[in-house]
Amino acid sequence: MMGVMKFMQGFLLGALLGASLALLLTPASGEQLRQQMQDETRRIQSEVAKAANDRRHDLEQQLSALRAPQK
Repeated sequence: MMGVMKFMQGFLLGALLGASLALLLTPASGEQLRQQMQDETRRIQSEVAKAANDRRHDLEQQLSALRAPQK
C-alpha cells in the first residue's frame, strides 16, 4: 500500500512539474496551449483510473483468496 501511495505522489508531482514547465516554455498560442493541457489532463486521468482499476482487481483477488476455505 505504501508503494502505491509513493508512486501516486511521485506521479502527481511529476505531472504538475511537467505542466508547469510546459506553460513556461511552450511557444504555442493560448488556444493551442489550452487544448494541449486538456489533452494531457485527460491522458493523466486515464492513466490514474487504469492504475486504480488494476489495483482494485489485485485487491479483489487477494480478498477472494483469503475468503476461500483452507484445505
